[in-house]
Order: sequence, then structure tokens, then C-alpha cells
Amino acid sequence: MPVVIRPFTVADLAAVVAINDGAHPAVPITPPDELAELIAMSRLALVVDDGEPAGFVVALGPGLAYASENYGWFSARSGDFLYVDRIVLAPRRQGQGIGPRLYDAVEEAARADGASEITCEVNVRPANPGSLAFHARLGFVEVGRQETKGGSTEVALFARPVSAIGGAAAAG
Repeated sequence: MPVVIRPFTVADLAAVVAINDGAHPAVPITPPDELAELIAMSRLALVVDDGEPAGFVVALGPGLAYASENYGWFSARSGDFLYVDRIVLAPRRQGQGIGPRLYDAVEEAARADGASEITCEVNVRPANPGSLAFHARLGFVEVGRQETKGGSTEVALFARPVSAIGGAAAAG
């Protein structure tokens, strides 16, 4: 079945939670009510669908009362961003060019909002070398680092300018 990227629906929640939690420690294990709350406040929530949910992206605009240490870092730095809180693909869909397609959709939303950059973070402790390489290929540059979760995690904070045209697929 072809892969479709479509808006998140409430019916996707259980599958999205399973995909999210299956990617731990790259992303935090998140109870369904918390993930639903995150998606409800998001600017963009998309699902990769190959007959069933196979991945997702959640991005947030500035100015939200979101208690994420990383979102807070970007908020203190600038009010002109679209923050990718989660981008996760099920293992069966990794390495197929879907991640750049998700970032193309994020870029389109950021451009529509007039945001100057797309931001995100990637774990460096525990290490997530695949995500670090992926984001580097898409033109993200490290703009800071911080320890989170009481020092149990260290993240690299990344940003990439929103281009006037093109997108992540063109960058990769």
C-alpha cells in the first residue's frame, strides 16, 4: 500500500502512542492523555499511513504554555519558530525518504506562519546517532546544548532557516 501523509485523527491515538513509546529512549514514553494534549496544542500533527499509522510528526508554534524544557529553551531564544517536538517512524518505514517528506510539511506550515526557522532537539546522551545524521542531512545546525530530565539526558538543540522555496527533501 502506498504511504500517505495525512492529518492526525483521534482514532490514531493508540497507534501513535505505540509508535512513540517504541522509539524510546529517542523520545520519551508518553501516556495517551499527555500525547493527546500535546497534539491538541500543536500547530501541525500529521500521521504517516501505509494502511495503518506508521509514523507521525508534531510541531508547535511559539507562545504556548508547554512545560517542555526544550520548547522553553527555544521560546527564550526567539518567538519566531516552528518547533518539532516529535518526529517518529515505525522501523518498517525508516530509511524510505518519509522523514524528509514530513519535514517538507513542517516547512510548509512554518512558511505559512511566517516563521523564520524550524527548531528541534536530538538526544546526545543517550546517543541517537541516526537522528543526528538525519537532521544534519536536512541542513539543521546545532545552536545549543542542555541537560534535561534532571541531568539524565543531554540534547543538542537544532535550528534550520525556513527557505523561501523548496524543503527538506530538496536539502537531503
